[in-house]
Amino acid sequence: MPADLEHHHPAVNATRVRQGRWGKHVFWVLIISTVLAAAALFGAWGLRSGDLAGVEHTKGATTTQEAERYSGEQAPVRQTPSS
Repeated sequence: MPADLEHHHPAVNATRVRQGRWGKHVFWVLIISTVLAAAALFGAWGLRSGDLAGVEHTKGATTTQEAERYSGEQAPVRQTPSS
């Protein structure tokens, strides 16, 4: 005979059955994963911080004449959009 017919349990709807419990294990998983993610981001930033601070690797204008090619005529700021 099946076990369900012998034991009578209270009926619980499907939504309640599928919900997980919040316990200490869930809290620690969230805390540890957040700390590891922060450590990974800080480590990646730390490895690349020297490259971000230096300007030697940029390929900008090296002479005055070359820099003047990139500057355009300055225009006043428009307060209303043109139609």
